[in-house]
Amino acid sequence: MQSQSTLEKLNDKVSQILQEYHSLKSENEVLRMEVITLKGERELKNHEIERLVDENAMKDLEIEEIVNKIESILG
Repeated sequence: MQSQSTLEKLNDKVSQILQEYHSLKSENEVLRMEVITLKGERELKNHEIERLVDENAMKDLEIEEIVNKIESILG
């Protein structure tokens, strides 16, 4: 009788461990998908930042050209 009780306890513990394992596995999958989504968003933002930096550099060149034209007209 005692061995059956011990076996039942062991069975309960194994069931708990399996349940926790499945729960953690599901949570891990959710987190993995979130990481993938965030990486994609980061990549889009990096491209946007790069585009804006390039655009800013072009505007700086335009401003420099305008200043040079004004300086050549004035002097």
